[in-house]
Amino acid sequence: MVVGSNPLIQVTPGLMIWTIVCFLIALYVLKRYAFGPIQKLIDERQQRIRRALEEADNARDEARRLLEEHRKLIGEARGEAEAQMRRVKEEAEADRHRRLEETSRQIDAETRRALEAIRTEVAELSLIAAEKVTRGALDDKDQRRLIDEAIGDLDFSVLTRND
Repeated sequence: MVVGSNPLIQVTPGLMIWTIVCFLIALYVLKRYAFGPIQKLIDERQQRIRRALEEADNARDEARRLLEEHRKLIGEARGEAEAQMRRVKEEAEADRHRRLEETSRQIDAETRRALEAIRTEVAELSLIAAEKVTRGALDDKDQRRLIDEAIGDLDFSVLTRND
């Protein structure tokens, strides 16, 4: 195969010039009507992507800030809840202590009233017994003296509460 026999690889100056002219015309048309709008679309898309990335960074920063703020608020709420629980427990304990003291005072008062009632009953019984023993009526002064002596001889310490 001879190199000069193939028309595609033969150097023809007229064809070369027309090829270069057609190429330059095509280049000018593409540059004027295609490359400019294509480059403009590429630049616009690049700007949109850049803005989207910036917005995503801003949104991420805002999300981090909000997350930290929410964590802080949750921590404060937990602290307040714990303080509230402690305060309620302290109030309940104080109320329980106050009620125990009130109950203790009521028990002591009822014990004193019961002892007084017992003393009165013992005094009356002593008076009746003294009347029967003496078989006569004593005057009031003697009766009171006998009652006071009888009550004085009684041991009420076993009836009082041991603290």
